[in-house]
Amino acid sequence: MGYITTQLIGAGVGGYTKIWIPDPEDVWKSAEITKDYKDGDELLHLKLEDEMPFEYSIDSNAERLPFLRNPDILVGENDLTALSYLHEPAVLHNLKVRFLESNAIYTYCGIVLVAINPYEQLPIYGEDVIHAYSGQNMGDMDPHIFAVAEEAYKQMARDEKNQSIIVSGESGAGKTVSAKYAMRYFATVGGSASEANVEDKAIGNAKTTRNDNSSRFGKYIQIGFDRQYYIIGANMRTYLLEKSRVVFQAEDERNYHIFYQLCASANRPDFKELNLSSAEDYFYATQGGNTEIDGVNDAEDFEKTWNAFTLLGVKDAHQMNIYRVIASILHLGNVEIVSERDVDTCGIARNDEHLNYFCDLLGIEHDQTEHWLCHRKLVTTSETYVKTMSKQHAINARNALAKHIYAQLFNWIVDHINKALYTTSKQHSFIGVLDIYGFETFEINSFEQFCINYANEKLQQQFNLMPKGTDQSWAQKLYDRHSSSLHFQKPRMSNMAFVVIHFADKVEYQCDGFLEKNRDTVHEEQINILKASKYQLVADLFQEEKEPATSNTKAKTSKINVRPLKPAMKAPNKEHKKTVGHQFRNSLQLLMETLNATTPHYVRCIKPNDEKSAFSFDPKRAVQQLRACGVLETIRISAAGYPSRWTYHEFFNRYRVLMTKKNILNDKKETCKKLLEIVIKDPDKFQFGRSKIFFRAGQVAYLEKLRADKFRAACMMIQKTVRGWLQRIKYRRMKKAAITIQKHVRGYQARRLVDLLRKTRAAVIFQKQYRMLVVRRKYLHIRNAAITIQAYTRGRFVRQVYHELLRQHKARIIQKCVRGWIARKRFSRIRNAVIYLQCCYRRMKARRELKTLKIEARSVEHYKKLTSGMENKVVQLQRKVDVQNKEHKAMTEQMMTVTTAQATEINRLNKELDRWREQQGDKSRETSLQEEIEKLREELGKSQTERKILEDTYTREKAELQQRVLDLEKENTLLKDEKDKLNQSIKNESKDVAEKLSRKTAKESERAKELEEERSRYQNLLKEYSRLEQRYDNLQEEINLIKHTPGHRRNPSNQSSLGSDSNYPSISTSEAGDTEDAVQLVEEAGLENAAMDMTIFLKLQKRVRELEQERKLLRAEIERKEAAEAEKANEYNSIPENEQAADLAYNSLKRQELESENKKLKNELNELRKAIAEKATGENSTNDVDNAYSVLLDQLRVANEELEVRKEEVLLLRTQIVDAARQKEVVGSMANLTEKYEWKRSDENTEKDDVIEAYNGICETNRLLEAQLQSQVRQHEEEVGRMQTQIEVLKEDLEKQQQVITQTLQMSPEARIEYNVQQEITRLTNENLDLKELVEKQEKNEKKLKKQLKIHMKKVQELEARNLVQKESRPELTRQVTVQRKEKEFQGMLEYHKDDESQLIRNLITDLKPQAVSATVPGLPAYILFMCLRHADYINDDQKVHSLLSSTINGIKKVLKKHNDDFEITSFWLSNSCRLLHCLKQYSGDEDFMKQNNTRQNEHSLKNFDLAEYRQLLSDLSIQIYQQLIKIAESLLQTMIVSAMLENESIQGLSSVKPMGYRKRSSSRVDGDSSYTLEAMVRQLNLLNNTMCEHGLDPEIIQQVFRQLFYIINAVTLNNLLLRKDVCSWSTGMQLRYNISQLEEWLRGKNLHQSGTMKTMEPLIQAAQLLQVKKKTSDDAAAICSMCTDLTPQQIVKILNLYTPVNEFEERVTVAFIRNIQSCLQDRNEPPQLLMDFKHMFPVIFPYNPSALNLDTIHIPANLNLTFLNRV
Repeated sequence: MGYITTQLIGAGVGGYTKIWIPDPEDVWKSAEITKDYKDGDELLHLKLEDEMPFEYSIDSNAERLPFLRNPDILVGENDLTALSYLHEPAVLHNLKVRFLESNAIYTYCGIVLVAINPYEQLPIYGEDVIHAYSGQNMGDMDPHIFAVAEEAYKQMARDEKNQSIIVSGESGAGKTVSAKYAMRYFATVGGSASEANVEDKAIGNAKTTRNDNSSRFGKYIQIGFDRQYYIIGANMRTYLLEKSRVVFQAEDERNYHIFYQLCASANRPDFKELNLSSAEDYFYATQGGNTEIDGVNDAEDFEKTWNAFTLLGVKDAHQMNIYRVIASILHLGNVEIVSERDVDTCGIARNDEHLNYFCDLLGIEHDQTEHWLCHRKLVTTSETYVKTMSKQHAINARNALAKHIYAQLFNWIVDHINKALYTTSKQHSFIGVLDIYGFETFEINSFEQFCINYANEKLQQQFNLMPKGTDQSWAQKLYDRHSSSLHFQKPRMSNMAFVVIHFADKVEYQCDGFLEKNRDTVHEEQINILKASKYQLVADLFQEEKEPATSNTKAKTSKINVRPLKPAMKAPNKEHKKTVGHQFRNSLQLLMETLNATTPHYVRCIKPNDEKSAFSFDPKRAVQQLRACGVLETIRISAAGYPSRWTYHEFFNRYRVLMTKKNILNDKKETCKKLLEIVIKDPDKFQFGRSKIFFRAGQVAYLEKLRADKFRAACMMIQKTVRGWLQRIKYRRMKKAAITIQKHVRGYQARRLVDLLRKTRAAVIFQKQYRMLVVRRKYLHIRNAAITIQAYTRGRFVRQVYHELLRQHKARIIQKCVRGWIARKRFSRIRNAVIYLQCCYRRMKARRELKTLKIEARSVEHYKKLTSGMENKVVQLQRKVDVQNKEHKAMTEQMMTVTTAQATEINRLNKELDRWREQQGDKSRETSLQEEIEKLREELGKSQTERKILEDTYTREKAELQQRVLDLEKENTLLKDEKDKLNQSIKNESKDVAEKLSRKTAKESERAKELEEERSRYQNLLKEYSRLEQRYDNLQEEINLIKHTPGHRRNPSNQSSLGSDSNYPSISTSEAGDTEDAVQLVEEAGLENAAMDMTIFLKLQKRVRELEQERKLLRAEIERKEAAEAEKANEYNSIPENEQAADLAYNSLKRQELESENKKLKNELNELRKAIAEKATGENSTNDVDNAYSVLLDQLRVANEELEVRKEEVLLLRTQIVDAARQKEVVGSMANLTEKYEWKRSDENTEKDDVIEAYNGICETNRLLEAQLQSQVRQHEEEVGRMQTQIEVLKEDLEKQQQVITQTLQMSPEARIEYNVQQEITRLTNENLDLKELVEKQEKNEKKLKKQLKIHMKKVQELEARNLVQKESRPELTRQVTVQRKEKEFQGMLEYHKDDESQLIRNLITDLKPQAVSATVPGLPAYILFMCLRHADYINDDQKVHSLLSSTINGIKKVLKKHNDDFEITSFWLSNSCRLLHCLKQYSGDEDFMKQNNTRQNEHSLKNFDLAEYRQLLSDLSIQIYQQLIKIAESLLQTMIVSAMLENESIQGLSSVKPMGYRKRSSSRVDGDSSYTLEAMVRQLNLLNNTMCEHGLDPEIIQQVFRQLFYIINAVTLNNLLLRKDVCSWSTGMQLRYNISQLEEWLRGKNLHQSGTMKTMEPLIQAAQLLQVKKKTSDDAAAICSMCTDLTPQQIVKILNLYTPVNEFEERVTVAFIRNIQSCLQDRNEPPQLLMDFKHMFPVIFPYNPSALNLDTIHIPANLNLTFLNRV
């Protein structure tokens, strides 16, 4: 059991050993031994989990030491029997860890499933989870109620033995919910449309202190199955309804829900007669105190109750009667019974309204009821007495009556439910679900607890009941008879109680009320009153049963053949009234007989706390229930044997670290035996089996300890080695650093010495150089002084010479300036005159040009020139400004020079004048000099004036230039503003375009998504239709063979086929005729055959809708035609009668002309046919036939020409008729004029006819002129419109050019050149596009002409075909026709007779093997069928086309139905179906499908028929074949996926197994080798891919196939990962990532990676990453949330909850971290989904893939036996 044993003491129990010690709060507390324990020690030195030291005293008299704790590696196991130490604390701790840390509510305990109520709705009960557990063994997945249900279902189908699921537990532990989910599982896998609700919770459930919706009765539900194991019905038996609750409720409890629901719905109009009010007004509903439940709406629940009764087939009238009875019970409880004078007498208060309501509701007599409620009848042997009752006895009798009424009503409802669930079909087997109350013990235990515990004892087969005696006497009798029993005790302080030692616990029962409750006495007089009720339901409730034997009655009504192990009890005597104990014992006996005849499955429900808190665990309450439900007994039984079981391979992988190299042998089994003999000395502690090793309790923990010690020693060795290595590295690093420091210090010292020597040498050099510098400076000073003296002396002499020369030069300059000034003055006068003349002339010319420019300014070309030269002008003006600035600067400098020179000269002259005066003293000379000075002054003034004029001119021109620049800048600013506005408008337009484009893109994406969804729905409908069709065929076969082939199939509904085999015609307008024909075909086929083929009805419905739409369109068209005819009639009526007559005459004449022309053409055509036939009957060669063709073509051409001529003649004739009618009108008017003006022929010598003709001529001329004028007006208007259009276009071009100019002015010259080039490219591109459009229009016209030519050629071919048919019908022409065909070129058509069609289908489809055409062109059968179809189209035989296509489709369906599990054949026919579909598109004549055709292929197009509807049928057939292909491939891979992806060790030595318990996984391992590895699955994928490629399947379809298969691999693997705790580990994540990388590499090798296949593996990739990432901090949580985007929050939390460390060195995921993850994932608005839908199928798309082969190049091999086909 896991105590500290001698073996462990010898091994050294000490540090690191963990034990369990008792604790008053947590029941058991974990501690660790800190000091080695030795035998005889009185204290254990421990350390608690909070690191606190603790000393645990050991009783020397005790036989056992504290329990040992299991290694952490074993904590949290799915099966409690997998624990090495099997004892109470280990079980409790394992359940607690699974419940709180992993949120796992289910745990196996051997053959028992322990279910803990989470008090929270969990997403683990959906249909996806049901499908995940369906077909799996019980140990393959995590524990679940579905696993137990699947095990029961599987054993029923495999062993053909009835099963039972026994669900027990306390109130509120979840028994009813567990039973409900088990039945839901059976309803899903058993083919029921919905869960069978076999109970009405409102009638039998009530609120207790432990559960707000507690079932107060036991029930055993039997679900019946037929031979195919489909649910056909159900039956329910109830046990021990708690009737006392009707009249009494404990504190804080309620009566049954139905009472409160009726009171809450009392205001309903139809409930007025019930006379109900609030529940607080009734005694039977208020004894528990509060009448409401938090969060429960009784009125809404009543609506559900009403609907439940309606669903069970209870009519409204019967429901009202039920509610009458229930309401009467409430009123009965309020009947006031009062004591009278005598104590033993009592009565009912007068005018008691509740008694009146009670009698009215039950339809009984008021007086009798009032009398017998207070009296009773005593019957003796001689007389009958009526005796009054005391008040208490009357109240007891009233309460007994209320309980009896409710119990009878409850039984009636149960019987009605059974009748509703009853079926007439023969039941083959059943599964029973027992929802029984668990062991109960309260502070006060009475009769109900006694019966409940008795039932549990019976289930444990350990206890018998003795229900006889009175309260006191029976207690005394128990003391006397059972005092010596080990299971019976007498309390010390009571004589009215007894103690029973049950299997679970001691329970003290109080005997007060035992007798009364057991008798359950109801007075017969009261029952008789109820039997006389006027309501049939009330009277039926109290009729005596015809069959007294309960067991026999139940057996008959249940229709269950049960073979009890014990004989049934004899029926009691009718005169003896059955007590409650007797009835309960009989029903319990029948239950035990049923259970003994079935295979039991146990579910024990545990209530984790009394506060109903979600995921809160109370150890005390859990231990109490574990002891009571027998789980610990199961553990004790397991511990007594060999609970731990290992395969040799698993044991070798786990504990090979304990082996030495010499101990490892080639045989793993011998290696394991040798190791155990060395490690475990006691041979009784283990046993060797054929494939497993069995261990006693504790041995696995001992091995784990040795393994942990070995790992710990290895870790210490690794740490020692690593630390030594680190120290050595540190020493080497320090040594290297010391050497480096020494090297640098020595270098520093050497550098200091060298620096000192270098400085000393430098000082010596400095001294030498300084002394030399001083001496040199002294020498240079003396030398410079001598040179200076010489220079000044020589300069004086030179200056004297220079001054003389300068004076002479200045004199010459003065002369030159004066002469130049005079010449310039004269030139200036002449230039001014010339300039004035030029200005006048230019002004005149400018005015003329201005007028011209104003005219031209309005033209576009001027604006272009103006704007194009604007920039040049600006540049020129800028350059001009620069030049003038330079000139102004130069002139300013020149004037400054002149002014300076003049001033210098004047000063010089003044000095010379003074000197001259001094030297000469001549006055005359002075006068001349003064005159000369005055002249010079005048010249100076003039020069200053000229300078001023020049400055003014410069200033003015500069201002003008600046103003011009400002104007240009303003204009440039305006242009920039316009440019900005244009740019803004362009941006706005671009934004609008972008928004429109985005909206368009969004709409397109939405449409694409809708199209994808619609395609998926359509294909799912096809799949469902195929499944139903196959189901129908299977049922038909089973009906025919059921007597000869007994047995069963597990899930026949999973099989599918591809439609019917009936040769039905396609109901369409273009192929099969009208709807009436289809209806007639259906009627001829008969109703049964019509029902067998749903396609005909679907097509009929489609055709009806089409005809309805056509009728509406025709009606609208008729209405439009009628309106048009009415308008024409009005116009026609407004036309004069003569014109109407003319029109009628013209129409009749035209019709006659056309009829005659038609007859003529027919005659000519007949003559030509006769001529050709006559020539064909002769012995002419092929040239005669060619001549006949040429003659025929000539005749047709002549006929067409003559037809055109006739048309023109008809038009001319119509014109003449109209003219004649108008002439008649004119004649009439002229006649009136003649009469008015009295024409006189003799006087004027004119005739009346001539005048009329002249007048008519004038009128005709006027009409012609008017017509010409009107035509000219129209032409003018059209020309004006065209001109306006051109003007608009030019305006737009002008605006664009302005924008271009504006943009161009802002650009640099290089950008401007580039922009102009782009504009030119754009213009050329637009012109090119216009030319292309013109070419396309011409091509369309050409195609139209070609079509017309084809029509004429088709007529010729029809004539030829008819002639060929005529020739074939004549025996004498057969040989000649054959000769002609052989000589003709092969046209890619194959001819066959109608009688050979069945042989064609048989040889080409039904009996064809893919190997027969493996060496030929892929899709050869499709090509051959299409070539035959072409010939049928060529001869215009619609029946042959229809028959061939229908036979082809049905033949393919037959083959696929026959080989519904053959991937090769399915792939072969998918390829051929797609190829035939492509051929129908490629040669349909539709332009969209003919773009990639060559000329020869276009010639082979179909001529006469549109096969669009058959293309749809072929597309549907291809979809069905694709779905069958996926299903077959899925079945091939299904068994490999889990083993290859999760179980197989792709990386050897990475994974590490853990010990398993009783529920061992049914792995496919044989001595450690897995049957399916990743390589095996890749080989299977290679085989599938090679098969599809060999058959020529389109690459796009192959990509879609593998996308679907990889989705299935992802879904199945992820679902198994989410439902298996043993694979959620770090090593599994590594294995998964490696396996996924291998699959991705395989996809790349096959060039399939671009199809988005790996995108379907993203959830699995992220799950593998989640298993490997760090899971500790908040940053880790954020990283996980950002990484796992393709996983739902439920999947992420589930993986984290299931994460299990493989060894003790890993850490578990903390609950706080999981809560952090949940808070981070709250923002995700995703639907709650745990498992992926592995049955989801992506919609398939068949892209158009035309063939490059010409039909005339295809060769038919001889092995196909198609010699009856003729090449045409």
